[in-house]
Amino acid sequence: MKYLVMIQGTQADYEAMRGKGSPGAPAWSEKELKAMFSFMQSVNDDLAESGELVDGQGLAEPAQTRCVTAGPDGRPVITDGPYGETKELLAGYWVLDCESLERVTEIAARVAQCPTPEGTTQYPVVIRPILDGGGDVC
Repeated sequence: MKYLVMIQGTQADYEAMRGKGSPGAPAWSEKELKAMFSFMQSVNDDLAESGELVDGQGLAEPAQTRCVTAGPDGRPVITDGPYGETKELLAGYWVLDCESLERVTEIAARVAQCPTPEGTTQYPVVIRPILDGGGDVC
């Protein structure tokens, strides 16, 4: 079965990785960035070796995001950012093909152990099964 494994973040988290810290998002040092990238590369390498990795990507910061909705007249309304009512957003993901929910949960638990600077807000790693096209959506 395929699963979407998602990690979350905020604009402040992206800025912290560039050295501009704020409450809940302390500035990252070069050593901390290297440790995080090394950890994620290790996860990716292990998943590729096991054959479970279908795809995985980090996503650009919210400042580079656009949200398109239909206005009252049906014309598109385009705004900056993913959503006005939330700060957290999808920061990266993996599509994994795993034998069970238990296995993908083990992987998510490993991802949750990614090193971050002390004081960094911890977000959940979210797992969503991907429907195979024959499943019910509603």
